[in-house]
Amino acid sequence: MPHLPTPLSRLSRRRVLGAAAASAVLPALGAATASAAPAAPAAAKPRKALAGGGDLGPNVIVFDPSTPGIQAKLDEVFKQQESAQFGAGRYQLLFKPGTYNGLNAQLGFYTSISGLGLSPDDTTINGDVTVDAGWFNGNATQNFWRSAENLALVPVNGTNRWAVAQAAPFRRMHVRGGLNLSPDGYGWASGGYIADSRIDGSVGPYSQQQWYTRDSSVGGWLNAVWNMVFSGVEGAPAQSFPDPPYTTLDTTPVSREKPFLYLDGADYKVFLPEKRTNARGTTWGNGTPRGTSLPLDQFYVAKPGDSAATLNAALGQGLHLLLTPGVYHLDAPVRVDRAGTVVLGLGYATLVPDGGATAVQVADVDGVRLAGFLVDAGTVNSATLIEVGPQGASADHSADPITVQDVFVRIGGAGAGKATTSMVINARHTIVDHTWVWRADHGDGVGWETNRADYGVVVNGDDVLATGLFVEHFNKYDVQWNGERGRTIFFQNEKAYDAPNQAAIQNGNTKGFAAYKVADSVTTHEGWGLGSYCYYNVDPTIVQGHGFAAPNTPGVKFHDLLVVSLGGQGQYEHVVNDIGAATSGTSTVPSTVVSYP
Repeated sequence: MPHLPTPLSRLSRRRVLGAAAASAVLPALGAATASAAPAAPAAAKPRKALAGGGDLGPNVIVFDPSTPGIQAKLDEVFKQQESAQFGAGRYQLLFKPGTYNGLNAQLGFYTSISGLGLSPDDTTINGDVTVDAGWFNGNATQNFWRSAENLALVPVNGTNRWAVAQAAPFRRMHVRGGLNLSPDGYGWASGGYIADSRIDGSVGPYSQQQWYTRDSSVGGWLNAVWNMVFSGVEGAPAQSFPDPPYTTLDTTPVSREKPFLYLDGADYKVFLPEKRTNARGTTWGNGTPRGTSLPLDQFYVAKPGDSAATLNAALGQGLHLLLTPGVYHLDAPVRVDRAGTVVLGLGYATLVPDGGATAVQVADVDGVRLAGFLVDAGTVNSATLIEVGPQGASADHSADPITVQDVFVRIGGAGAGKATTSMVINARHTIVDHTWVWRADHGDGVGWETNRADYGVVVNGDDVLATGLFVEHFNKYDVQWNGERGRTIFFQNEKAYDAPNQAAIQNGNTKGFAAYKVADSVTTHEGWGLGSYCYYNVDPTIVQGHGFAAPNTPGVKFHDLLVVSLGGQGQYEHVVNDIGAATSGTSTVPSTVVSYP
């Protein structure tokens, strides 16, 4: 095993239809929609994608095995996106079923690569899908916002490199070899998430500080740094936290994989995987996955420039939304009121609520699926950015939950943005499966008040499950959980770097706001593999009272908690409430609690 460098902080390591008449509301390719409020839309022919992908927009690039110049096109996109951390470029690379030889698809920012088969093995690349960190001097801690899905890889040298940080999912992949999660030379890395994937060889995290793997199969796992969590993973290492820091659950209590685009003959469809309980292993290992399909003519194929009125009129007409790559400015929320609605983004489609609007609001209905898009806070403070269920939502969705998957939130970084609360989950039984909710610690528009955002994720609904919860840098609570019977499997957090002094974070008699707060009224809650880190670089004398706060009652349980002071910049007094040793004051060594209470 190579030498593992002492991890430090990311900062220090750098680190629809709203036109006139309804007959015009679903225009042909390239036609603009008017901004006037629509009359009640009548039936209209939906904008349908062609088999070649031609009307999915210029930033959806579709390949088949006979396409000339594939490597040159991949290199062109990578050259543009490699270091464009806060740029406007967005790309979706789609590979039709077949075999592709000798490719190396290097992925930069806001680039998603996907196969178009029902199974990953339908689309095989004899080559690599690579993320490395040459753009940042071998430091992968800012390799955000990119994804790989639904492909089989036969790596050229036997091991594929996927050196990422947050918001970079590796879903539904089959690696016929090994997987290296660290940059070349084993420099810094801070990720990450794997789901519904099979890695035939071993996974080497090396310097990766934390990682969550769900419902997958691995041939081996080489090491751990701080927090490696597995649920429903065949071949996962045995439970051993904190030495080594493996948290292993035999199954995932409830899961439902992300919707994905595929080709059925010459026609695009969206596959909707079915819900699984006590899940283990991939959904596709025994052939055709279980679920249902929607033809693309049941979707409104949205393009950048479409207004909130346009998108809402399409939803009101009974259509789903496919958000093609680009940046969408919204002056009102996208309102998802119909049960079973799918809102699926391609290539990190980005919603920007202007004028203090909320970006997305979901009604208290069954089976809504939000997947694969980014919400970027606007310059005027939004009270909320994403609302799943209205306040007071109470319907039972256990049979058909709402899912929020690879939906990411950013406040600042690309420019000044503000939001009081980023994501609010009011609907019962919601599954939040991989999110990174981030108040920016670097980039443009960054400062304690400049990109003010008090709360990251607030859960008011009962019976909510979070699998892969990354929430960072908020001015107050990063996660505040008020609902009953909540569960979280894997949590990664950094407290806000830029707190100006101790007084700025004081919370009554408590030193600072916990990273993860379970309300005093809650009687039942459980979490596995939760970590919080501090790096108070403006005032390194700041003391954080604890990383986690919860009522002391038998029904509220935590397993495998840790807090870390990054490079001695600020300290934790305890891990959870007044339990757990303080961080050392000098070295970057976790303080752990195996079981609470």
